[in-house]
Amino acid sequence: MRQHEDRHSLPGSDRDDAASRGFVGRMLLWLSLCFILVMAGPSIALADVLFQADGYKMAGDASRMRVIVQFDKEPDLRWFLLRGPHRLVVDLPETAFSFDDAELESRGMVTGVRYGNLDRGRSRIIMAFDGPFDVERIEVLENETSAGFRLVADIVAASERDFEQAMAEQIETTGSMQTTAKADRIGEPGAEAPKRFRVMIDAGHGGIDTGAKGPSGTLEKTITLAFALELKKKLEDARDYDVFLTRDRDLFLRLDERVRIARQQDADLLISIHADSIRLKDFRGATVYTVADKASDAEAAAKAIRENLADEIAGIAIEEEDDGVADILADLIRRETQRFSIRFARSLIGELSSSIQMIPTNPHRFAGFRVLRAPDVPSVLLELGYLSNKQDEALLRDPEWRHRAADSIIGAIDMFVAGTQGAGG
Repeated sequence: MRQHEDRHSLPGSDRDDAASRGFVGRMLLWLSLCFILVMAGPSIALADVLFQADGYKMAGDASRMRVIVQFDKEPDLRWFLLRGPHRLVVDLPETAFSFDDAELESRGMVTGVRYGNLDRGRSRIIMAFDGPFDVERIEVLENETSAGFRLVADIVAASERDFEQAMAEQIETTGSMQTTAKADRIGEPGAEAPKRFRVMIDAGHGGIDTGAKGPSGTLEKTITLAFALELKKKLEDARDYDVFLTRDRDLFLRLDERVRIARQQDADLLISIHADSIRLKDFRGATVYTVADKASDAEAAAKAIRENLADEIAGIAIEEEDDGVADILADLIRRETQRFSIRFARSLIGELSSSIQMIPTNPHRFAGFRVLRAPDVPSVLLELGYLSNKQDEALLRDPEWRHRAADSIIGAIDMFVAGTQGAGG
């Protein structure tokens, strides 16, 4: 009987299994379709936003090069020149790159190619050359035999004088759609919306370069980083500014890297935070420095020498800048930048004087600080106090004191922003 029942139950079991398999199959199909739609949705949206650059080619020799980049759509682009080394920079809308690494290897005049996304909405290609060059043409052409567009750049070897002249012209033609006026900057292609005021906070020293040391063992690099982080947070919480840090951890940065970071972020103001140490243990108070070829006094000159030695302390060779060339290229911009730096320094002293102690005489001083040499970013070096003084050291470690100092700095920034906007800057 059991065998009979078992024999009769088999067909029913097969039907149940078949029904189950059918249900499971339909569920799997439904889930697969959902998965495809979910995955395809972002891809479709991404395709609507991003440009695709799926081919990079270059050919030539030591005297002439042609570079071709393939795009799926016609991109709006801006390009400009940099030196040290000689470079051609092409800024693009946000682009998804798919280049063959073999095509990027050194060839002819080109010593290297880098590319990638800067931030949301912007991408960049950088081509480095073995010497000065001239851009004969850069244009975007529609492909004749296939879909898409191509960027074509013809570059020829040139003299250093011709290259510097081209850089001088790009500074003068700030409204050009082909060049950007500020070398080493991340430009805003198009710049449709008003740019928010951008503040770069530089925490002095870091890493192997500890800076000054207080009687209780407080390190300058620790104080400057703590203060920079607190000031950034207060600014972001209280104001509608874009705020950046040159370093957000215990990291060594060369002085020129600090300047480069400020310029790359298109900063409107650089504040370099420090806390010095001197032999006069009773000397205390805050000081504000701006850059100048000639120092305001012997103390400021000595301060600049100490700060400018930061790279040597870390074992970094210092390359002397060609100030003559720099003056030819950017003298007018640099003069205007120094004027804005001095304006902010005076506002900063006025605000700080009501909340913390300044040095007794001449709280605004100036000298040849390398970290303040960005020709197009108003910059100040703020000496919060002297770690060599026990009272200043204790205050620098006091959160309440740092809170008051930060509030005063924010007040000075507000005044500076209002003044520059009122002047059309």
